[in-house]
Amino acid sequence: MPSFFSCHTYNKAISPYYEAVSHGRFDEAASKLDKTKFFRYGRNKLLFNMEKGKTAFLQGRYEESNLYFNAADSILVSGGRNKALDQALGLITNPAMQVYQGEDFERLLIHYYKSINYLQLNKTEDATVEARRITLGTYALNDRKKNNENKYSKDAFSLIVQGIIYESGGDVNNAFISYRNAADIFLKKEDKSYYGVAMPAQLQQDLLRTAYQLGFNEEVQYYEKQFGLTYQPAADTDGGEVLVFWENGLAPVKEETNFFFTLTERGPGNFVFTDPKNTIFIPFDFALFSRDSCHRLRRNFEAFRVAFPSYVEQPLYYTAASIQRDSTFSSSLEKVEDVNQLAFRTLQERFLKEMGLALTRLAIKKLAEYQIKKEDQVLGEAFNLLSILTEKADTRNWQSLPHSIYYSRIPLKKGDNRITLTLKGKGNPQTVVFNVVGNGRLQTLHYASLQKS
Repeated sequence: MPSFFSCHTYNKAISPYYEAVSHGRFDEAASKLDKTKFFRYGRNKLLFNMEKGKTAFLQGRYEESNLYFNAADSILVSGGRNKALDQALGLITNPAMQVYQGEDFERLLIHYYKSINYLQLNKTEDATVEARRITLGTYALNDRKKNNENKYSKDAFSLIVQGIIYESGGDVNNAFISYRNAADIFLKKEDKSYYGVAMPAQLQQDLLRTAYQLGFNEEVQYYEKQFGLTYQPAADTDGGEVLVFWENGLAPVKEETNFFFTLTERGPGNFVFTDPKNTIFIPFDFALFSRDSCHRLRRNFEAFRVAFPSYVEQPLYYTAASIQRDSTFSSSLEKVEDVNQLAFRTLQERFLKEMGLALTRLAIKKLAEYQIKKEDQVLGEAFNLLSILTEKADTRNWQSLPHSIYYSRIPLKKGDNRITLTLKGKGNPQTVVFNVVGNGRLQTLHYASLQKS
């Protein structure tokens, strides 16, 4: 059966891969990805490369991981197949048949993984190039959202990662700018939180420390006032520091939800699509359709069924973590990115726009059905059946992303350091031990616990 008739969601199509990832069987997951038929279609190549890049990252194959992420980057830059043809295909069938372009936060998270890969490979210059690309990515996001402060138009986590990269390369000035830009995003919000993340205390310390190192006394005083604290320079550590990233759980998956609309008149000449509870109102687009078209739709079709994606959260197994170094230093890890919240809220932000496009698609199909039925009733019924079968939501998303990312900065002594990460949740705490050799520089370390509750 052609895939545009399939009722399977993306999550079900890749379930063997997804199960292997969630249980930490990364070699098996990589193998299943290669065998999954779904990824052979050109429209899914971006997803394939993102999933392969992430799986290689989890396997510690950093060079290989960046090969896939670079391929994903190339697809994003080229846009895939002809855009007009792609849109036409989506109108005739459904959005799942179009080239997957990635969610905005997914595009930015590619930079995070590439940066960590480069830092693990001690390729600081390449990581710095990636840091500059974060700037380009955030500019592009801002342009797409028209600098709308009420929408996801900036990404604080990307700027924090950018600051870390610059600091790893010894560029304190650019690190300060990145940390300051990230902090300003939080400070503009009344509750000082951004898409499910309260402003990390670590970010406050990083901003004040870099400002202090640069001798920016006015900035130190300004941000001390903003943060409500007094900066105390920490004693230098001869071993440097390590930034520990903990990826917890898995991103939400998309399912298909059916919405039903009727086309009604709301005021003289003002036609809208509305749901049965009259809570959603989407204007009929007279720029695309004539007034006669509107009347034909109202006379001949009672309701319109729209298949639309909705997110389902993957429950967390672990809910908190702490970290210890050689029994002499301990700290809790702070949440720095909430992919789950980002997914839900960004879909909500674009709901009306995308539902409007979906209703336009249905209106085109219904008008075609009406015209065919005028000529041949049987053929019109067959076209109606085809429309029903092809009506499908696009349920694709990068599902091996974590539910949330946490981090903590640990001072190191020169030589060997025993780092113990303790994960806490419903069951017994799990401890993971690493040995980090303090070399006087800022290093990074990552760990992923992706199991679901």
